[in-house]
Amino acid sequence: MTRASHMGKRLKKAYDGVDRAKVYNPTEAVKLVKSRASAKFDETVEVAMNLNVDPRKAEQNVRGTVVLPHGTGKSLRVAVFAKGDKATQAKAAGADIVGAEDLAEQIQAGKIDFDRCIATPDMMGIVGRLGKVLGPRGLMPNPKVGTVSANVAEAVKAVKGGQVEFNTAKASLIQAGVGKASFSEEALLANLKAFVTAVNRAKPQGIKGAFIKKVSLSSTMGPGVKLEISALTG
Repeated sequence: MTRASHMGKRLKKAYDGVDRAKVYNPTEAVKLVKSRASAKFDETVEVAMNLNVDPRKAEQNVRGTVVLPHGTGKSLRVAVFAKGDKATQAKAAGADIVGAEDLAEQIQAGKIDFDRCIATPDMMGIVGRLGKVLGPRGLMPNPKVGTVSANVAEAVKAVKGGQVEFNTAKASLIQAGVGKASFSEEALLANLKAFVTAVNRAKPQGIKGAFIKKVSLSSTMGPGVKLEISALTG
């Protein structure tokens, strides 16, 4: 049997019992997605939200962070730009890489061995020169999402503890992982609700009509199901 045909059979089996036109209650959706995550690795459970915003308008860019109550199930490597006491605090809080000019040189040389980047405000002169490298990768520190902070220990702990960023800079769609298929249904549901609530609270002023147009849930290799929005925001 070819790999493609094997994948086809697995996906067909995963879709059995899933009504792609139906809008599911979140509890039922989590149960469906979790039970159909049958890959040989621990699949990420992902939420996708279509929003009623125009990403071309800066004032309608929906951006923020949320700390998921049960974490993401993923261990993130965190780099911190800091000096002196702040560097010591960052290391004590669990930062994987801490530096200043030396860290900037590594990044310029193409060595980017981290998933999130934090900086103290006084380091932004150095970090600013890395915009063309870090920006396209979504790694540029930004005060709006707490990754430029004088309290580096708190920022590091938030990222390590399950903080998730969301941003509609390029599309009216937000996607994020809200846990792993190995999580309990209760944990996934709590994380899902926390994420959707955070996005809903970030609604820009002046939006007419429904802000959240559609929400769906899926696992990395599994089928997507549509969710009842009112059950997540009520």
